[in-house]
This record gives sequence, structure tokens and C-alpha cells, in this order.
Amino acid sequence: SVQAPNGELKENSLGSISSIVKPLSGHANLDEKVLKENHRRMEHEKKVSKMEQEELELIQRLQNTQWIQKSAYEDLEKALATLENAIHKIDRETRTRFKETFDKVNAGLAELFPKVFGGGHASLELTGDDLLSSGVAIMASPPGKKNSTIHLLSGGEKALTAIALVFSIFKLNPAPFCMLDEVDAPLDDANVGRYARLVKA
Repeated sequence: SVQAPNGELKENSLGSISSIVKPLSGHANLDEKVLKENHRRMEHEKKVSKMEQEELELIQRLQNTQWIQKSAYEDLEKALATLENAIHKIDRETRTRFKETFDKVNAGLAELFPKVFGGGHASLELTGDDLLSSGVAIMASPPGKKNSTIHLLSGGEKALTAIALVFSIFKLNPAPFCMLDEVDAPLDDANVGRYARLVKA
């Protein structure tokens, strides 16, 4: 009679333990899921954080590259502006010097030509409006002939006109020596005498 109640008590105790363990086991499974979910979220956040860091580094590199390119572009613009200013300055000085030289040589030619030919006149003319790209034509009018380009003159007249031009340049910028090879070849005796007197002068 005593054992029966003890047996019932034992069965009742086992039932009570089972009823307690089952809910705890359910809680353990739930906690494990939560832990896994938290771990997954943490890993995801790490990946996102790593991606954000890489993106920030990429943005920083791009900004640095952009700054370098912008600085190089500004330096290039400054260099181009400096170069353009230098070119304009050289153009102005070249035009000024060319015009001064042209006028002086032209005046010298106008002075020497009548001495060589015993009369007449000659001049230099620009073939274009731009001093830097224009050509120069020699207009000559020996005594008794109309004013024309040097191409329409005879061989002797061309030689004497060239001599007058060369000596007008020498007057502007004297040279220590000059070799005139066979200049007198196309000249007759009278013109050779004129050439000799010009050289002596």
C-alpha cells in the first residue's frame, strides 16, 4: 500500500520534469535561431561596412585623381596663355622690326639704283597685307623704261638691280666681307664701270 503511492509519485515526478524540459528545449532552439540570425546580420553588416569602406576609398582616390587632373589642366591653361602672349609679343616685335628694316632697305635701294643706272628709280613693294606672310616684289624703272617688276628686265638690268639691292642691305647691316661671284658676267663694259665705281664707293 505504501509502494503504490510512491510509484504514483515517481510517475508524477517524471511527468513534471518532462513538462519542464520540453519548454526549455523549445527555448533553446529559439535562442539558437536568434543567435544564428544575429550572426548572419553581423556578417552582413561587416560586409556592408567593408563595401562602404572600399567605396569611400574609391571616392577618395577619384577625388584625388580629379584634383590632380584639374591642377594639371589649370597649369596647362596658364602655360598656353603664357605661350599665346609670347607669340603675340613676338609677332608685334617682328612686324615692327620688319617694317623698319623694309623701309630702310627700300630707301637705300631708291638711293643706289639711280647711281648704278645713271637715272631711273626702283622700290620694294609688299605683295600682301600681312607683314609676316607677305612677299616682296622689286619694282624697277631704268632710264627710258616703264616701271615694271624685275622679271621683265634684261639680264644686265636684273644684275644691276640686284647689286643695288644687295648694297642697300649692306648699308643697313654691314658685313665684314662679301663674295660676289661673276656679278659682272651679264654686264657690258659701261655697266662694269658703274659696278666698279659702286664697289669703290
